Amino acid sequence: MWEEPRVGRLAAWGNALLAGLVSPDDAAAGAVGEDAAHRVVGLPGESGQVGLTLAWGRLRALGAVGLRIALPTPGHPLGLSGPPEFNEAALDAGEAVVVSGAALGLVPEVVERGPEGDSRCEVLWRVSPVRQAPPADVPSLGEAERELAEVMRDATAALTALDVAGSGPVADASLAAYRARMERGRQLLAPGYPPRAVRVLELASRVGALVEIARGDGGGGAVSAGELARREELLRPLERAARRARVAAYDAYAEERERQRG
Repeated sequence: MWEEPRVGRLAAWGNALLAGLVSPDDAAAGAVGEDAAHRVVGLPGESGQVGLTLAWGRLRALGAVGLRIALPTPGHPLGLSGPPEFNEAALDAGEAVVVSGAALGLVPEVVERGPEGDSRCEVLWRVSPVRQAPPADVPSLGEAERELAEVMRDATAALTALDVAGSGPVADASLAAYRARMERGRQLLAPGYPPRAVRVLELASRVGALVEIARGDGGGGAVSAGELARREELLRPLERAARRARVAAYDAYAEERERQRG
């Protein structure tokens, strides 16, 4: 199910810290979430690994004014601006953070520690230079919201006809688990984000969850190769729009700061 991306937590709580809305300890706790620990390596001026609180202080000293995210997939460098080395690392990880004002990016390396069934993740964020340029294919919040509404409208009738609109016991259980998780962690993003960003992120997460359900065992009765291909054809633009909307929501703080500076 569509978990909140680590880059989203890091960017959201880092932005709240840059805005002076949370303490360094609270920001670190929000970014780490349920992971065991997060460390940062490769920061200019630091010779080894450092914790998040020190890393954010160093980034601020280096000129950081906001944090953006990237969620690239093969053929879609969403949120990236180069150079190629950083883009490749971000694509391998499937996510990255880009620091506005400091020309740096962070890519996570995740390692699970502990026995099976009781393991927790340790995350090492590797810092490297990035190109200060507009990120690839990131819409505004308004554009993202309209795109999600349009692709959902266009796909709903066709998905229903294919019997993959999220029916059946497996799909019902998946949706129930998703709703329960959303209610437990009701605060999305972090302090300082506009209500529209929260709304867009909620919609994007809901669409992403439905896409995963439709692709899984709860997807319904599409069984032939032709039906499966048609289902994927319909789901692909939904998944892409949801990812674009997610990036737009997490980037809303940095976008606003850049408008103020401009």
